[in-house]
Amino acid sequence: MQELWDDSLTPNSTLHHLIQTWFFQKYLAMKKRSEDVQGRCLDLLETLKKVKGQTRVQTLKELRNIVAIHESAKKTVVDNGGVSFISSLLGPFTSHAVGSEAIAILVNLQLNSDSIANLLQPNKISLMVDVLNEGSMETKINCAKLMETLFNGSKTVPSLSLLVGVLRLVKDKRHPPGILVGLRLLKIISSQESLGKSIITIGGVPHLVEMLPHFNSECLELSLFVLGILSSIPEGALALKKCSNTIPNLVKLLMKISENCTRYALTILWEVCKLSPEEFTAIAVNAGLAAKLLLVIQSGCNPGLKQQSSELLKYCSLNCTSTIFISKCKLTSTLQ
Repeated sequence: MQELWDDSLTPNSTLHHLIQTWFFQKYLAMKKRSEDVQGRCLDLLETLKKVKGQTRVQTLKELRNIVAIHESAKKTVVDNGGVSFISSLLGPFTSHAVGSEAIAILVNLQLNSDSIANLLQPNKISLMVDVLNEGSMETKINCAKLMETLFNGSKTVPSLSLLVGVLRLVKDKRHPPGILVGLRLLKIISSQESLGKSIITIGGVPHLVEMLPHFNSECLELSLFVLGILSSIPEGALALKKCSNTIPNLVKLLMKISENCTRYALTILWEVCKLSPEEFTAIAVNAGLAAKLLLVIQSGCNPGLKQQSSELLKYCSLNCTSTIFISKCKLTSTLQ
């Protein structure tokens, strides 16, 4: 009896040829586009060396748009000395328009150690600070991103004007990307021990404390890291003590976001409570700290965090009246 179904494969040379032709045409189009992009980048770099004023600004804008979209354009600019030339445009006499476009290009490029050292020159940093304080939001974000790359691992001492600009970014609730970039830069700056006092001097502590309820999880971890470092400085702990929302805001964050956030918050609470044990442990316990600490101890957190919570709970019990402590720990019914 003849088989009704024949499931053997029959070669279809026409379809095979069509598929092969389609992919080849796509490859040629992509190759041509890539070559066009690279050629245009080289033309723009040559043009930049000859023009000034508004023409230079327009040329930089076109180059920025190409670099932002095409990976091949970034490589072309880097391989043909573009980083060095564009960096040379930044200086004390550079207009903000040229500076903004140059920074927008550099932030998209891979910078080597020589390029970073060149950009860390005081006159170039000074221009970046001016643009950070006076530019559009997009420009401010680009500046902060570039400085994040430059300052990471360097010993450059930022000016107060730079710190003020970074704090403005962090405080602007209308632009979440700016907040995140600003906090990343602030984390790098605060990690340099000598710069912590500068952040405290310009009022960074109360601004960060008041912004805590408005931050997402990533921003919270960064801001608590910064506050944790500042709390280890006597002036920083004092500034935290003066903020009425320090303890309530921190207690709310315990066991809410991540283990890192909980650890940073506990560290800050320790430093604040040590300044005036009886006063601040009572405030903390009333804000629900004791109950939160019991929750940490009973959780699956790492042993170090549990130990830290246990010690702070003991510290609270020693500096707070037993009635308040027991009631706020929700232990009354158990004891009865």
